[in-house]
Amino acid sequence: MVGFSTFASASASLLDTIKHRGKIIVGVQTSAPPASMVNEKGEIVGFEVDLAKAIAEKLGVKVEFKQLTDATRIPSILQGSTDIVIATMTHTRERDKVVDFSITYFVTGQRILVPKNSHIKGITDLAGKKVGVPRGSTSEQNVARKQPKARILAFDDIPTAFLALQQGAVDAISSDESVLLSTKANAKDPNAWKVVGEYFSSEPFGIAMRENDSKLRDFINNALIELWQSGEFKKIYDKWYGPGTKYELPLNFEMEVWP
Repeated sequence: MVGFSTFASASASLLDTIKHRGKIIVGVQTSAPPASMVNEKGEIVGFEVDLAKAIAEKLGVKVEFKQLTDATRIPSILQGSTDIVIATMTHTRERDKVVDFSITYFVTGQRILVPKNSHIKGITDLAGKKVGVPRGSTSEQNVARKQPKARILAFDDIPTAFLALQQGAVDAISSDESVLLSTKANAKDPNAWKVVGEYFSSEPFGIAMRENDSKLRDFINNALIELWQSGEFKKIYDKWYGPGTKYELPLNFEMEVWP
């Protein structure tokens, strides 16, 4: 913590340190395929992984990935153990008080995953039900706000919450639609589960980084815009979410592009 505090007080940007180091340290969450996951070879892969690599390529440096949970994303930035975090992280005003965010690179919303024979159809039906959510996530906050009568149980990550659902310890789990669809797709029997309900939140994902480092933030934002305008972003997106993929999810948002 001392090293980070000393550096943070200096006028130099973390971007300069990254360039000098020749490596950018990126926090990811490998429990959220296909955003980030560990493949059968033990390699960290996914949409956000490829996005990080594309940004690093523009910077001319290598990438080191660090696996995080929902609860450790912000602490990793504050402690200086990561330079940026690309980990299905919703940009909220509360989080913006302690870290900065890039422009939005992915938009989803929160829904509910239940067994196929469940009578739960939406957030209203969660009253009195046990609902599994990732600890330290906006999902946890959203369920508490939208359905205060729900009995919320927080887990380290979605795979753990889904295991509880399979074992009958909870009646439903709730998270971003993209995460729930991938959880269903990876289940032993995907047809035994269903994602239900309308969105009851908007979840704009941003790349998180330390506060008040405009040089770093501007570089990340410009890199995202260039990737979008060149078509490279869509190529990366379609590789993981495009038509015919296991995790098919239409690209239905426009990135904020500056003139």
